[in-house]
Amino acid sequence: MINLQDRPLKTAYGSMQPWLQFLVFTGIFVGVWIIGNLVGVGIAAVAFSFKEVMNIANMNLNSPHTSAILWILQTASTTAPILIVPVFFAKLIVNNVPEYLKPSFRFSWKLLPIVLIVMFLAFPAIEFLSNLNQKMALPNWLKAIDNEDSAEKMMNVMLSMKTVWAMIANVLLIALVPAIVEEFMFRGVLQTIFVRWTKNVHAAVWITAVLFSAFHMEFFGFLPRLLLGAVLGYFVAWSGSIWPAVWGHFVNNGTDVVLTYLYQHNVSKTNPDDQHMFSYTGYLVSALLLLLLMLFYRRTAAVKESMQTYHGEELD
Repeated sequence: MINLQDRPLKTAYGSMQPWLQFLVFTGIFVGVWIIGNLVGVGIAAVAFSFKEVMNIANMNLNSPHTSAILWILQTASTTAPILIVPVFFAKLIVNNVPEYLKPSFRFSWKLLPIVLIVMFLAFPAIEFLSNLNQKMALPNWLKAIDNEDSAEKMMNVMLSMKTVWAMIANVLLIALVPAIVEEFMFRGVLQTIFVRWTKNVHAAVWITAVLFSAFHMEFFGFLPRLLLGAVLGYFVAWSGSIWPAVWGHFVNNGTDVVLTYLYQHNVSKTNPDDQHMFSYTGYLVSALLLLLLMLFYRRTAAVKESMQTYHGEELD
């Protein structure tokens, strides 16, 4: 029988209330994000020209330097803040890195192959939600902030891979680095704040997943990214470590990069952007297997925790 009780999570120390932690974290992030954007524009303007930067801002992506400028802007305005702010917050604001970043490797390594299988089993379910999302009408109040078309065009430029070395670089820069920094921010700091705020692991996982999906500002990718965020959230909540979620996030992003490279070079005829690869039977089977495997993941994580408790080890 699988124990469906939530795994106990240690209470973070400090007198700051969770709602105030969220406001402080958000304020710091917005400030660093603004600075990052200014720094990114400045570096790109010095390295190339301000005119080229403005052309990219206006979605004129014909410059031979477009890819390099996009990488500079992406690193300075997004990747760096998403890494710096959670580490700064965990270390200097709440002074509790183990609880808020969960960098411990003290989890059952059996979880990693389970995560791998879960991520591949999730592809049909993600496709189903993506197709469902595409049929939904974008609310008028969201049209001004949705950047789906712009993001897709810029990502196509960044995913243009002429050599295998370009593919390897993209696996590192598009799959691995974002997996680490986004997990530190969302499943690390934010999910921990919401666990303390709501005192409910499930509520914290899903609230964080909503923020994770909304953060990408892509309405027609909201539902599949919501599912991905929830799965990653449970990986962390049940293991007590950020690394199973980082691994799952990396597998998801890395698979897309590799499939894109293979498709671009006619090695594979499968277009990674094709959203009609599975049948409704495949969707149903995927959902059932995904649920069962998530429960198996939970049980495996609980066994490891029980063994540590039995041997008198302190859990991170």
